[in-house]
Amino acid sequence: MDYLREYYEGYDENSRLISKHGMVEYITTMKYVEKYLRPGMRVLEIGAATGRYSHALAQNGFQVDAVELIEHNIEIFKQNTIEGEPVTITQGNAIDLSAFASDTYDITLLLGPMYHLFTTEDKLKALSEAIRVTKKGGVIFAAYCMGDASILSYGFIRGEIYNIIEQCKLDTETFHTFSHPWDIFELYRKEDIDTLRSGFPVTQLHFVASDGYANHMRETVDQMDDRMYELYLKYHLATCERLDMMGYSHHTLDIFRKE
Repeated sequence: MDYLREYYEGYDENSRLISKHGMVEYITTMKYVEKYLRPGMRVLEIGAATGRYSHALAQNGFQVDAVELIEHNIEIFKQNTIEGEPVTITQGNAIDLSAFASDTYDITLLLGPMYHLFTTEDKLKALSEAIRVTKKGGVIFAAYCMGDASILSYGFIRGEIYNIIEQCKLDTETFHTFSHPWDIFELYRKEDIDTLRSGFPVTQLHFVASDGYANHMRETVDQMDDRMYELYLKYHLATCERLDMMGYSHHTLDIFRKE
C-alpha cells in the first residue's frame, strides 16, 4: 500500500492518457466500452484513479459509481467533477467491494487494480468481486500490464536488460517476468490472464492489445500530424485483436460477459 501511495503521489496520472501515444489506450478502451453501452445502463469503475473514464462516461449521461484506493487520486477525481455530473467516488479496495450489492451494474471496469495485485489469491478475489457486482449478462473489462513489452522497451530499448537479469534474476531461457509489490506493476502473459479467468462463469468476448505498439514508438506517435495520427489509429484498431500483436502491447484488455 505504501509503495503504491508514494508512486501515485509523485506521478501525474491525470495526464497519462492525454498524450497522443497515451490516447491510443484511452480511445481503444472507450471504443470497446461504448460497443456494449446502452441508454440507462449503470457503470462501476473499480480503481478509477483520477477519473478519466468515469468522468467521460458520466458526462455522456451514464450513472457511474467509482471506487479508488489512493486518497491523492480521489482528491483529483473530485476536482475534475463537474457540478451535476452523475458520478460518485468511494474510497475502497478492489478485493473487497462489500459496500456494493451483487448483480447491480451493467458494465464493470477493472482498468487498474490488476496492475497492482501480486498474489493469485488477491487477483482472483478482485475478479470475483468485479463479477459479483455485475448483473448477469453484464460485461466486465479487466486491464493488464504485459511482461514482454516491458522487457523490450525498458530492457532492450532503454538498455537496462543486464540490470534486469542481475537484479531480478530474469530467466534468460524463458524471459518470463515476475514482480514484487515494490516494483509497483505486476506483469502478465496472455496465458496467465486466461488462467485467472478460466475458473469463473464468464464468456470471453474480446482480448485487446489496447495500446499496441504505441509505447515502443511514443516519440514518433507524439510527433505525428493529425492526418498521420488518424491513420495510425485506424491501423491500430484494425489489428488490436490479432493474437500475434498481444505481447508487444504494454496494456491489454480482457473483456468478458457474466453468465
